[in-house]
Amino acid sequence: FAAARLGAPCHSVDDAARGYLTGLGYGPDYRLPGLPHRTGHGIGLDIHEAPNLVRGDATPLEPGMCLSNEPMLVIPGRFGVRLEDHFYMTESGPVWFTEPSHSLDDPFGEGASA
Repeated sequence: FAAARLGAPCHSVDDAARGYLTGLGYGPDYRLPGLPHRTGHGIGLDIHEAPNLVRGDATPLEPGMCLSNEPMLVIPGRFGVRLEDHFYMTESGPVWFTEPSHSLDDPFGEGASA
């Protein structure tokens, strides 16, 4: 989400997600264990549509674009998880349609106030 900057190519978001996981020792690239799937895609009437947050998509991020943000981590034989949230681009950058879960253990962030 933080890598989604106006004018940046769509692949830069995928590069950031992949770079983060590679830094943790997963991957590299689209290999397992790691992120074998694109990081996201355009959303609209067809649900899955261009542009894609994936290597090779140089489409610049522009205001009005609506996109999924769905990084995943797969460790074969142990587990796999993919979180999917959606955001749109504004003149001041990305905005969530709905805020992502606080955490797996406390999805609504209520533990901090209890």
